[in-house]
Amino acid sequence: MNSLDLSPLYRNSIGFDRLTSLLDNARSIDANVSGYPPYNIEAIDDNKYAITLAVAGFERGELDLMVEKGVLYVRGIKAQKEERRYVHQGIANRAFERKFNLADHVEVTGADLNNGLLTISLVREVPEEMKPRSIPISDGGTLLNQPGSEEAEEEASKAA
Repeated sequence: MNSLDLSPLYRNSIGFDRLTSLLDNARSIDANVSGYPPYNIEAIDDNKYAITLAVAGFERGELDLMVEKGVLYVRGIKAQKEERRYVHQGIANRAFERKFNLADHVEVTGADLNNGLLTISLVREVPEEMKPRSIPISDGGTLLNQPGSEEAEEEASKAA
């Protein structure tokens, strides 16, 4: 298995420490997961997404969604019903678990089961403090004497 060298990224990036573990985790998940149930991931717009899983034969009570430490878990466990004799059984009724890694600030907002499709709605809500902001540059004075600093407030109180 080839190893991915991310050292150029670390030279001029800060805070991407968990990127390597995220990539390794994604590779190990793909290696160990079957293709059941099939799913789509759709970008509705820049900050809204939907995951749709084909869960034919499952009822609401047999499905479980949980988010833990940035991972969305979707599980399906069929309730035991009466024994049936199939001539052919093409509809899978087996238990499953799907995991989806969520980026920072991506939240699950709801889920809907309709016609055998489970649609999970997600939205990315970046907090105000994380949005781009302008940083003032002083013209040779120190930033300590700018309005809002402790020194500026002390000088204002002495003058009053």
